[in-house]
Amino acid sequence: MPWLISMRIGSTDCKKLWPALIACSLAVLLSTDPLRLSPIAQFPEFEAHYVELPLQSQLQGFPRDSDSKLQAAELKFVGEVHGPESIAFDALGRGPYTGLSDGRILRWDGATKGWTEFAFTSPNWTEACKGERDGLGREHICGRPLGLRFNKTSGELFIADAYFGLLVVGPDGGQATTLSTEAEGIPFKFTNDLDLDDEGNVFFTDTSSKYPRRSFFISVLAGENSGRLLKYNRVTNHTSVLLHGLKFPNGVSVNRDGSFLIVAEGTTARLLRYWLKGPKSKAAETFALLPGYPDNVRMNEQGDFWVALHCRFSSRMLFFNTRPNLRKFLLNLPIPMRYIYSFFLGQPQGIALKINASSGQLLELLEDQTGKVVKMVSEVQEREGRLWMGSALLPQIAIY
Repeated sequence: MPWLISMRIGSTDCKKLWPALIACSLAVLLSTDPLRLSPIAQFPEFEAHYVELPLQSQLQGFPRDSDSKLQAAELKFVGEVHGPESIAFDALGRGPYTGLSDGRILRWDGATKGWTEFAFTSPNWTEACKGERDGLGREHICGRPLGLRFNKTSGELFIADAYFGLLVVGPDGGQATTLSTEAEGIPFKFTNDLDLDDEGNVFFTDTSSKYPRRSFFISVLAGENSGRLLKYNRVTNHTSVLLHGLKFPNGVSVNRDGSFLIVAEGTTARLLRYWLKGPKSKAAETFALLPGYPDNVRMNEQGDFWVALHCRFSSRMLFFNTRPNLRKFLLNLPIPMRYIYSFFLGQPQGIALKINASSGQLLELLEDQTGKVVKMVSEVQEREGRLWMGSALLPQIAIY
């Protein structure tokens, strides 16, 4: 009875196919996010775009630090400061000053006094904000000060707050004054970093016009280009856009003679040079390609730039960056964002690069390859021969 044998074989094959069919059906169902539990549920217009990262052949000048020199760094203020993204010292040598995840800006006043509250960016800040370690749910209320820069002449501290825009506070601290919250009629969604020139102009970044800081990794995975480089003129109180169409612009640093500035474009892992003066004025060009995602950029006394890398490229990021549909599929699944973040970034590690201000070539590379001591560096500030390293996510400052 051949037909009976055929039925038995077919039945066995069907049983083998059922798990795969169920798995595929479940994946399709989950990818539609029927319960609106995915990380992008609140962003119905989310689209993922192709992202072109530097080729490995273009990064031969960035060897690994086989000695993991940053493991010799000292961790300071552990548990005392949460999310010290940026570090600054005033003209009198006081500090460091740093902004925290609970919205406060603190100043270190020595071992006897410890940390003192210096300034606030949010008019809504209350004691209920104090000590917030993971401020993603409340930082739009409490404030999230990121980039900090002093005007060494006036003593004023200029602040880029992710939610409250560009602000300034006097030498005595207190409630910061808002300077700018929009440009060309488009409100800032994610004010990130800043620097000043000798004329008092402030150059700063609005990382995204679509996604706030608490959704920063969605902006990265989208590969979207709504970021801007801006200029605030203190005399006219006018904010102008210098560059549109940037993909996660982050750190900003004006060079020594004020002829150009460097802006870190995070998603594409490169430094851009924007000319402020001279025959190339208002032109932008690629200054350096990087082996990972850059955060803040700070100039040292010699005029070269320290660049903090949040991490090197993981194999997963290299694979998914050229596959936008897969990124969107993944983000449509009801998986908490912290797991997606860990999946893409892999092993946390600390990386600091010193880049030549003239050529854009690497001068020095420091790493903690396993993240044993230093990980997730957001800024590298060189002071008196030592490197002060902040972290937007961790409760500490590293000194090397």
